[in-house]
Amino acid sequence: MANLDTARLRGDLARTIGPAPWYWKTFPSFLSATGQHFVWRYHGESGPLGYLVSLEVEGESGKPRLALNTYARPFLVPPAYLGIWCPEGRNLRLVCFDPDQLKAFDLAEVAGWFKTSSERIYAASEPSADFDVGIQMPAGMHKVEVPAQLRTSDELIVPTSYPAKGQDDPAMALFIFYLQAGLLEVLPQRWFTAAQYRVGPQWITRAARDRESHRIFGECFGVGSFLLHEDGLRLDRWLERTESS
Repeated sequence: MANLDTARLRGDLARTIGPAPWYWKTFPSFLSATGQHFVWRYHGESGPLGYLVSLEVEGESGKPRLALNTYARPFLVPPAYLGIWCPEGRNLRLVCFDPDQLKAFDLAEVAGWFKTSSERIYAASEPSADFDVGIQMPAGMHKVEVPAQLRTSDELIVPTSYPAKGQDDPAMALFIFYLQAGLLEVLPQRWFTAAQYRVGPQWITRAARDRESHRIFGECFGVGSFLLHEDGLRLDRWLERTESS
């Protein structure tokens, strides 16, 4: 893989969806089944709506349909649904919404309390599907009961904290959801340990699979962008290092 195009990988990584609110510009705009164009709005860093990211119909400013708190991130569910995944305690939660069924709400409903709460998703409408898995699942492939509404998605790569027993144990993992197949592959990141990194200030923010080599690459905040070995468990090399590493 010496000839792998690292510039292309860095470009692909820049477009990979990351967590709210820091990566909100990577969130995809989309059309609903009825043709409504949905867009994301960031509400700045101060005030009662500080760090809030909301979803609204284009041209309907101030009438949000969905609000996301820290660490939540969206993904598209064909043909026209919206998925959200987020950490929730010691679980990972995945939900699915029909955008056309999302009701508008007043921003006053979330002002102040939402950003400091443990709630990651706010909507005036119930999701069409909602399920979770525990982050303590062992390495390997597992069967999971994926709701039918999410089974039109293929692969979803989810970076998550991982319970480490010692300083040399993996402190993060990649949970690879093969939603169509109802499978979950758990890949503890053997290279990311408390002995080698400052867990918390440094963390894996996002990851994706290269469409040509099929290897996983990603970003570790405070360190740089990386490429994994074919097994998805070990660090192959850094694509780029940051100044703070």
